[in-house]
Amino acid sequence: MFPSIELAIFVTAVIAVGAQAETHTVTFTNLCGKGVPTLKANGVTLSTGGAYTSNGPLEGAIAYLDVSCGANGEGCTMIETTLVNPTTSGSGSSTDITLISPHSFSVTTGFGYYNGCDGAGADCTSSSCSTAFRVDSDSGVQVACQADNVDLAITFCD
Repeated sequence: MFPSIELAIFVTAVIAVGAQAETHTVTFTNLCGKGVPTLKANGVTLSTGGAYTSNGPLEGAIAYLDVSCGANGEGCTMIETTLVNPTTSGSGSSTDITLISPHSFSVTTGFGYYNGCDGAGADCTSSSCSTAFRVDSDSGVQVACQADNVDLAITFCD
């Protein structure tokens, strides 16, 4: 009888751990009437417009509306993001808009967190927006989120 109890405890523990697994979803809204929303990480295309859910952290991802951009968003407005559950204070998710060369303004681009840090985000509506990286030291434009399993909505031409 004891093996059955041990098995039940083990199964319960596995289910509890599985229920707490880290996930993050990136969604796109393209109101431009042109272009292909693109999400990449480590040179691999993860989405071309559909929602993408990572099972675990999504680190070093880039997103842009492909309107004749280069293979990594060159020549276009680009979003950089890392979505990760925080393990210590300040170690959670971070997202920004970049116009650092070879990137340049192409279309109005914005992002916002949801399912945690709701309302936190940024929009870049012109080539002179103050919410985008222009040089590597513009770290003040990064938008952080310290919530577990936070998701990200990206909008073009809003």
